[in-house]
Amino acid sequence: MAEKVVLVLQGGGALGAYQAGAYCALHDEGIEPDWVAGISIGAINSAIIAGNAPSERAPQLRKFWNLVSSNLLLPKLSNTAAGRTLQNNLSANWVASFGVPGFFKPQNPLHALQGWLAGHSQALGVYDTSPLKHTLQELVDFERLNHPSVRFSVGAVNVETGNFVYFDNTQITIEPEHIMASGALPEGFPPIEIDGQWYWDGGLVSNTPLQYVIDQRLPEDLCIFQVDLFSAKGEMPKDLLEVMRRKDDIRYSSRTRLNTDLFRQNQKVRVIVNELLEKLPADALSADDKALLTQWSQHNSVTIAHLIYRQKDYEQHSKDYEFSRLSVNEHWEAGVNDVHFTLAQSHWKNRQKGQAGVHVFDFDRGHGSAAAATPSSQMAR
Repeated sequence: MAEKVVLVLQGGGALGAYQAGAYCALHDEGIEPDWVAGISIGAINSAIIAGNAPSERAPQLRKFWNLVSSNLLLPKLSNTAAGRTLQNNLSANWVASFGVPGFFKPQNPLHALQGWLAGHSQALGVYDTSPLKHTLQELVDFERLNHPSVRFSVGAVNVETGNFVYFDNTQITIEPEHIMASGALPEGFPPIEIDGQWYWDGGLVSNTPLQYVIDQRLPEDLCIFQVDLFSAKGEMPKDLLEVMRRKDDIRYSSRTRLNTDLFRQNQKVRVIVNELLEKLPADALSADDKALLTQWSQHNSVTIAHLIYRQKDYEQHSKDYEFSRLSVNEHWEAGVNDVHFTLAQSHWKNRQKGQAGVHVFDFDRGHGSAAAATPSSQMAR
């Protein structure tokens, strides 16, 4: 069977422009997803992709990212790292004070007090996310989003049970609230109610939906583009600001590489089980034992391409809520460049499709030009 293309999008606020750029580069290369899965900002990008025709996805993504960065249009004011850090921090402080157009706004103090006295959920967040609902309704065709031609999944956490749940268009009808729930990060955003249950941002438990995709155990060959916004690897912090940045990177990277390594080992075992079942005599196992082993067998090929945003030295812990047009465009361009770089590598071009097992590609452009960059040690396995 032909490969199914899966786009897996991590949470990361303003850094999500990197994912939008990555999708647009894949689109330019003629690669469209059969399944998009996201957490938080990844859920919003996923909804815009799955909820539009292929020809409209890139324009709608651009419309969203232009909207959320429309209040911060200043050009680069300094070419030094210190100057850029100052500019980014000022932009982030503006967002913290006044919100983001089409996304969230500060709670009206009077309404917040009334909500607190009445026990209303809006009192459980600093910001009001109702603008996001209107934006989703404008940019996403929910009839198309709920069509099975593209599978769509977003993760959230049940506030009362602490359980991680996925809203999947193969199981339920997706509404704006499901997407908003995936991005309802406390304490900034209030929880979202769905069918009498309250939900917070899925990143509280896991910031990547890769495990959910893996756990579905699809029989088809898969080509998964895992687009991460936080890198697990980083340098030793030099001050408290860098401590805060490093803490977020570790917390939200969700140990993507570790999970991938474990998946590869488990998949290898499943392939061996499948081969053993084919070799065993028909009467070697009871019907129940054979059924159990069949559930744990697998013979498909899974290719995972890691695309990880590499933060700049001047970016601080506020990088995920720094929505200036300058930074949004830089993140977008980084996503475009990383996809084109990955797809141009000989190891990627010459990969053997259909070979059972898990094949991982992780190319790092580094901070230099594409020509000077070298693949990482985990490039292909």
